[in-house]
Amino acid sequence: MTETGRQVSENDQLRADIYQLLAALLRRQPSAELLTFLAGLEVEAEDGNTMSQAWNALKLAAQNSDTNILEDEYFAIFLGVGSGEIMPYGSWFMTGSLMDKPLAALRSDLMQLGFEREENVKEPEDHVAALCEVMGCLILEAPGYRQLAFYQRHIGSWILRFCDNLAKTPSAIFYQSVAQLAKAFFIAEANEFEQLSLDIPVNCPGSADLDPLEQDAVQIN
Repeated sequence: MTETGRQVSENDQLRADIYQLLAALLRRQPSAELLTFLAGLEVEAEDGNTMSQAWNALKLAAQNSDTNILEDEYFAIFLGVGSGEIMPYGSWFMTGSLMDKPLAALRSDLMQLGFEREENVKEPEDHVAALCEVMGCLILEAPGYRQLAFYQRHIGSWILRFCDNLAKTPSAIFYQSVAQLAKAFFIAEANEFEQLSLDIPVNCPGSADLDPLEQDAVQIN
């Protein structure tokens, strides 16, 4: 999937890493290993820096959590008996219903980009964790216009509402800090993609034209 000769900047690598971290935290409750990693983060304190504040909040939350408590918290928020306290699906936030036109459009775009759904995955492809996984891959392996198109079509219009709703769910304790980090990150991403949109030539394929990549299929969870 890697674009020939493409160099990944330090900033893009960091962005991809954060997408993958958010995917891991939103896919399931964090493992003991992930909690240990988060609890030991070295964060530079910067006054007024929302990302720095969010990292510190997540670090503190990890230090005061354990996997048993987080299993219950995750279940209540995202799964529940019948349904959780929040719907973690793009279609829900875009249309108010599941399995709607946005999901069909997403599946078409994923197919064109070379992503395949693993057979054992039951969640639809518009689960927020799956979308974060795709974005992490695209930042490392696809040209800017494909990143921009995917973000605008499938994430940008609703992701901040998701972060706000997650922070306000009744069971959220640890996941308040996850929501805080996600919101700070996606605000920064909006600025990143706004600048990218200004840098892309007008004759470059845009959000309505996701060209197939010359690549092997990539499986997403």
